[in-house]
Amino acid sequence: MMRLQTLKSNGELKELIWKYKHLSLVSLYGFAQIWFQYCERTVRPKYYMYSPIDDYIPFVKYFVVPYLFWFIYMALGFLYLAVVSKKDFYKLCLYMFGGMYLCYVLYLLFPNGQNLRPIITENDVFSRMIKYIYATDTPTNVAPSIHVFNSIAVHVALVNCHQFREKRHWRLASFICMIIISASTVLIKQHSIKDVMWSVLLATAFYIAIYQIPKWVFSKDLVSLDIKRGFFSRIAHR
Repeated sequence: MMRLQTLKSNGELKELIWKYKHLSLVSLYGFAQIWFQYCERTVRPKYYMYSPIDDYIPFVKYFVVPYLFWFIYMALGFLYLAVVSKKDFYKLCLYMFGGMYLCYVLYLLFPNGQNLRPIITENDVFSRMIKYIYATDTPTNVAPSIHVFNSIAVHVALVNCHQFREKRHWRLASFICMIIISASTVLIKQHSIKDVMWSVLLATAFYIAIYQIPKWVFSKDLVSLDIKRGFFSRIAHR
């Protein structure tokens, strides 16, 4: 009896793994991190990102919380779409990983950094978290900001998912998360406002390529098909 239960459990586990095998694509994030670490060790900035607007943006240590919440936001977005809509999950993978890998190419072609980080003298928990981030993440490879780009990618993928789009409060919550995470990058001085602008521009390009162009092409195909049907229909009735 125990053996039969074990076999049944193993069968259910294999079925579950097979059903969600598309989650294996998340491993691309691991490869992205390897490439990012390579950029961190080898890229020496030639261009420094700065805008006069940066001088008016205050340093707010409490925004380290939404900055780190980015990891949870991404994970929740991936898991939700993996379970609810495989098609939208694939689109998110194409959007996010395509953008990340392109960013790493841009870092190598346009080596950049920033000199905006303040000297932190306080020792409270928020300050210690920022000190740790500063120590582990050098102020290089900042434009475009992957933090901002990925936040936009997750939000766009969620709101374009039919099941999620029907949940108005969750749409609003996702939008707020995207905005606060993006704002946190400049409020803890991890990025210049220029990095954010480049991220928005890149995210817009990917949005058009992944979500809009296929709609236009599909719409034109339908129109062309309707015209052909109408043409042959008229011939048939003559």
